[in-house]
Amino acid sequence: MSARMQGKVALVTGGASGVGRAVATQMVREGARVVVADIDREAGEALADALGEAASFVALDVASPEDWRAAMAEVEARHGRLDALINNAGILLPGSIEEASLEDWRRTMTVNADGAFLGCQAALPLLARQGGAIVNLSSVAALGGIDDYLAYSASKGAIAAMTRTIAAHCRRRKTRIRCNSVHPDGVLTPMSARAYPPGVDPADFTIDRDPMHRVCLPEDVAAAIVFLASDEARAINGIELRVDSGQTVMSL
Repeated sequence: MSARMQGKVALVTGGASGVGRAVATQMVREGARVVVADIDREAGEALADALGEAASFVALDVASPEDWRAAMAEVEARHGRLDALINNAGILLPGSIEEASLEDWRRTMTVNADGAFLGCQAALPLLARQGGAIVNLSSVAALGGIDDYLAYSASKGAIAAMTRTIAAHCRRRKTRIRCNSVHPDGVLTPMSARAYPPGVDPADFTIDRDPMHRVCLPEDVAAAIVFLASDEARAINGIELRVDSGQTVMSL
């Protein structure tokens, strides 16, 4: 591995599993000190312990402004700086426009969209001290549409629009904070696996089996996120980076 994150401090939400776990692991390998933030204390602490002295854990409900204030205070006390915020935490609830309940809509928007908003707002003062990067996990659902995941698609669309707006805001104010979004298609994570029918193995639909398939590994998405968080992407701001094996450029 390179040392592209050497000396940097990153906070990764939803860091205990899936894409967040892959991001935290890769960032530590590339020299960063990583704060694993998750609502799952047991899994988060276990990962931080496994990653060693370069990692720590903070309990975080991304929908809670109080938790975000506490998390930023912990980062400042422990590290004195923040170089990268990775807004990865999210939920996936099924439901078309005819089937989705208002409760599921609100819950999805609260965790996915509100959580990213609160994170960006809370982290901005620490990031502004020396400049840094925000990477928001969106989805190809924000660029097209997934008919049976209405609330999820809408929440990821909100994240994409918010990302562009934050990028413009920070550039105009010369804070040297970059803000980009990453848009995967299918990712082989515990959360996405629950969306498959019983008896279906999501691994059968990965790009490793067939390049026309849509499912990639968490490490594939993590590689894009770590790149955007690093100084190698210092001139990249406000983009929507698709990690979808070309799915959205094809009409099938």
